[in-house]
Amino acid sequence: MGFSSLSENKFSKYEGFSKNLQNQFYNLKKHLQHPIFQVISDTAAHMQVSAYIIGGFVRDLLMERPSKDVDIVVSGSGIALAEEVAKKLGVQLHVFKNFGTAMLHYENLDIEFVGARKESYRESSRKPMVEDGSLEDDQLRRDFTINAMSISLCEENYGELQDPFMGLEDLKEKIIRTPREAGITFSDDPLRMMRAIRFASQLQFRIEESALE
Repeated sequence: MGFSSLSENKFSKYEGFSKNLQNQFYNLKKHLQHPIFQVISDTAAHMQVSAYIIGGFVRDLLMERPSKDVDIVVSGSGIALAEEVAKKLGVQLHVFKNFGTAMLHYENLDIEFVGARKESYRESSRKPMVEDGSLEDDQLRRDFTINAMSISLCEENYGELQDPFMGLEDLKEKIIRTPREAGITFSDDPLRMMRAIRFASQLQFRIEESALE
């Protein structure tokens, strides 16, 4: 089975709704079978922070591609949440304070935690200026729409897809597109142009025309 088989019912169920509403109501709870996700959700709720799966794991889940790397973005300290999760699981935690991240391995998954952030660049430097941000800020800084989708681990909407840039539609149409205007995204980090080519080749997608100009 591929992406079309997983998403077919979703698009038919909400036929007639706007694209934004289609994405708002798409819930992936039944696909979050690994126990780590409920542990993260319960721990985040206890700490009164919000946690989301974001990036490549979400993309690969929707495409029914195997993935063992999970990125968790937190509305607060990713390291603090990771420390509590590691205590509950009784596993070793690797903390990278310079990057504000922490990583643990549990069963067959490698899970990395980071606080939500926003980035800006100076013309004279390729090194981003990073500051605390919201989930939306974090999604906006992502390279492509198909990598900007997230899945909520919050109690009130557990499993709900958060897709402000129509990444799900781009998966369906097999398009590589940037969340912001392509010139801004690529000027912030020119290596993203190489990533676009790599993803297009690996996934057999096409790069949006505006990104090629």
